[in-house]
Amino acid sequence: MDGRDLVRSVKAVGSVGTAQGVRTVRAAWRRRRADASGLPPRGAERARVPGQVRDVQPAPGGGTVRFGRAELRIVVTLGGAVFWGWDGAGPEPSYALAGPCPEPDPRAVLEPDKDGGWRVVAERVTVVVSRHGAVEVLTPGGVMLRRDLPPRWWEPVGGGPARWMQRSEVSADARFFGLGGRASGPRLRDGSYRLWNTDPGRPFGPGDDPLYITMPVQLVVADAGTHLVFHDSSWDGTVTLREGEEGAGSGHDRAGSCELRMDGGPLRCWVVVGTPARVLLAWSALTGSPALPPAWALGHQHARWGFGSEEEVRRIVEEYRRRELPLDAVHLDIDHYDDHQVFTVDRDRFPDLPRLAEDLREDGVRMVSIVDPAVKADPGNAIYADGSAEAAFIRDASGRLVRGVVWAGESVYPDFTDARVREWWGGLYEERLKQGFSGFWHDMNEPTSFMSFGESTLPRSARHALEGRGGDHREAHNVYGLCMARAGYEGVRALVPEERPFVFSRSGWAGMQRYGGTWSGDVATGWAGLRASLSLVLGLGLCGVPYSGPDVGGFDGFPSPELYLRWFQLGAYLPLFRTHASIRAGRREPWEFGAEVLEHARVALLERRRLLPYFVTLAHLARRTGAPYVRPVWWGTPEDRALRDCEDAFLLGDGLLVAPVLDPGTDRRAVRLPHGRWYDTVTERVYEGPARVVVEAPLSRVPVLARAGSVVPVRGADGGLELEVWAPAPGRTGGGPVVADAGDGWDEPELERYVARWEGRRVVVRREGDDGVCEPGRPVRVRGLAGAPGQ
Repeated sequence: MDGRDLVRSVKAVGSVGTAQGVRTVRAAWRRRRADASGLPPRGAERARVPGQVRDVQPAPGGGTVRFGRAELRIVVTLGGAVFWGWDGAGPEPSYALAGPCPEPDPRAVLEPDKDGGWRVVAERVTVVVSRHGAVEVLTPGGVMLRRDLPPRWWEPVGGGPARWMQRSEVSADARFFGLGGRASGPRLRDGSYRLWNTDPGRPFGPGDDPLYITMPVQLVVADAGTHLVFHDSSWDGTVTLREGEEGAGSGHDRAGSCELRMDGGPLRCWVVVGTPARVLLAWSALTGSPALPPAWALGHQHARWGFGSEEEVRRIVEEYRRRELPLDAVHLDIDHYDDHQVFTVDRDRFPDLPRLAEDLREDGVRMVSIVDPAVKADPGNAIYADGSAEAAFIRDASGRLVRGVVWAGESVYPDFTDARVREWWGGLYEERLKQGFSGFWHDMNEPTSFMSFGESTLPRSARHALEGRGGDHREAHNVYGLCMARAGYEGVRALVPEERPFVFSRSGWAGMQRYGGTWSGDVATGWAGLRASLSLVLGLGLCGVPYSGPDVGGFDGFPSPELYLRWFQLGAYLPLFRTHASIRAGRREPWEFGAEVLEHARVALLERRRLLPYFVTLAHLARRTGAPYVRPVWWGTPEDRALRDCEDAFLLGDGLLVAPVLDPGTDRRAVRLPHGRWYDTVTERVYEGPARVVVEAPLSRVPVLARAGSVVPVRGADGGLELEVWAPAPGRTGGGPVVADAGDGWDEPELERYVARWEGRRVVVRREGDDGVCEPGRPVRVRGLAGAPGQ
């Protein structure tokens, strides 16, 4: 590196200070040098395609098809999910799967098809393999949902991992969703999307990609049906999407297409076919049920990078109490650490954290701690000394510790792909628990190291255990945050076995829902950032991660009162409802934006508190079914093309439709309604869908509509559980599930199901299986009676 490189690089990291910037540059240079020596050059490559079918070997659920230069194993499982892998790739080992591969369906058999191909016919799907290696996924009626063309590999002549490419076709009307947390969406337009978890290093907006959580998980919705496809490789890759186009008149359709290019890893995938609800149920069965957050984590949470002191935390909590604003948790950022070192406390500014936590808990407020993976490489640091004795930190190919630069300075990183290291790290949370923390917020775990050029992460040549298989960072990078979440979740569960852990993570991968949720990361302050916030929550939910939310108000800058309020109102209807911002940004407390905003924010907070039983019910349903709390409006009717293109509204469970305000100066907005009758929850005005209607959206609230017949559990005036029932349409019935939360332990509460129907001129609500009306323990309030028969 010459002097000019050094100057340019230091300027690029000037935000972290000149001295630290120089260290950052040196770390980046070491990373580049480590990769040059630790990774073999690819050299010349040889391309390969499968060739033609030579023979087959049937087996339960499918079998193996051998081609001239490759072989394909295909299995239909008892749950209806289809697995196939090329060149000996099986379902395991896998970081995504929650357990062993499901048993094959013995009824599904490999049988000859036309033109020399083969097929497997199952109850819910038919899979056809052509004689050249194309794989088609068909509905039971024979309509194509997806066609994977024969794959192509590029293998180094001297040996090493092969790059590969898989092109696929979908129907002309299909729409793409998923791929993890994407700011441009939730519908993914034409373009390329990288599969490499990345800290963008600055607040992001809709045009930024990739971000903190990428997943090779696509949900594809078309007239013929919905399917999810997951390519189980954690290597760096790129997905290029192109939507199809239907021919006009006598013109031909142009199929939609997907091209997946991976730098390595097995070529294997899972496909699930069905309704969106069935697809997410099967995906949850494969990758694990979402962790159930404690009830308090479904309330309002306030974070600030820069609380500064224990006195300031107490002052903010007291302001919430004095102004009668509900608050359930406060989050302490890195500034409460001693010199930014994880699992420490700055005793000067926070002299008695356990006492602070105890006092806050008496007021119903929990404390949540940030936890970064990087450990300061200082012999005086107890965690560094202990981790070094445990051989817990990542090393390079020569055996030297891999070092990066983060907030605490030059640091090392635990290898969370090693079960022994996960157990050691999980035990460290005992210190946090003794300080009084009730939850944990994982940050910087892509993993991030401040770099001035190249990548802001560890060298790709860094060595990892990978559960004893051994490998390098090319394979471990994308699952690093997932494995850290597992370490924290399992550690806290072992330390406090009677309570459900609360862990949410900035980075992760397929299956991360087993250990908690996520938040949007450092979203830019602005109306575009507000839209991106909703896109991320919807997209992650369709990838199986139901618990997420943004930094309300954006991470940087100074939102206008209107923008802050509209963001706050959106956050009140998302699973994770948290205000947070950079230390260099404006304050995010509601009273900082004037009296009018404060009053409207109070309304949103009180409504969130009133709906808490509904959020608890949605959390339990997510755990049991995989269905996200926040769902696209096409969730129940994916064949409705108009709904498939709707990205500015969402369903909250089955009962409510939320239409947030995403543009400035808006006091009325259009809403695309699914089929059925809908009530404005404030005015009780009736709307009939499917239709595009215009609703009032004053600054005081965002439009929320209730589905006719819905039974929504809410918090009554006395704090008890109450059923809010919206009158069914004439001649129709309704209903809904209700979970009376059993606390924050592991007891599984009963899922009660209620049915609402007209009997004469009144609406009667009964619990399924009961002959009588609701017991007095469940007060019922019927709304929407202005449109009742005979009224």
